[in-house]
Amino acid sequence: MKKLIKIAKEIRRELSYAQNMTIDSILAQLDSEIARLTQVRSLLANSAKTAPKFTGKVTKVATKRRKKRVLSADARKRIADAQRKRWAAQKAKSKKES
Repeated sequence: MKKLIKIAKEIRRELSYAQNMTIDSILAQLDSEIARLTQVRSLLANSAKTAPKFTGKVTKVATKRRKKRVLSADARKRIADAQRKRWAAQKAKSKKES
């Protein structure tokens, strides 16, 4: 991109001097500009080929899996009892409101 900006500045500068030039020198400069523009075009075409294309799909990165957690039977029983207690409280509250 910096090369493009540099070339554009050079073209502007050279065009300002074009008013005082002869036709032969103008044609010579045009030929050199065409050569530079052709080079820039090939650079852009190559960068477009090598640039990664976004397909819209996100790939998952392989991550290290954690070891599966295991609850003891006593812990599962305590959790189940606590949930049943919450359900009973919710049921009692809804009966009270009705």
